[in-house]
Amino acid sequence: MNLLTLRSYLLSKPGAEETYPFDPVTLVAKVGGKMFALVISDEDPMRLNLKCLPELAEVLRDLYPAVLPGYHMNKRHWNTVVLDGSLSGADIRDMIDESYKLVVEKLPKGKKPEGC
Repeated sequence: MNLLTLRSYLLSKPGAEETYPFDPVTLVAKVGGKMFALVISDEDPMRLNLKCLPELAEVLRDLYPAVLPGYHMNKRHWNTVVLDGSLSGADIRDMIDESYKLVVEKLPKGKKPEGC
């Protein structure tokens, strides 16, 4: 998955916004002011940090060598996905969907995007 496709998918989520709080190349996708994805685009291959249920995070790490404990994140709740081509676009989109859903579920009612 290339950066343009990834960015487009992240920003297609209701209420998603793109920020660069750390530097000009690290995209942070937020919903309701909370991060649901972090794209490290200056690495080759790119890396994507996503929130995950702790039980599922362990399973994904066991199943896929490209899924690692979250780099600079709470390793219990975040995974780093190395975008090396070993995971399908559908698998990556599913992980993004899960991360987004987990963040939206924790938002106060007034910050949840319409339709969520």
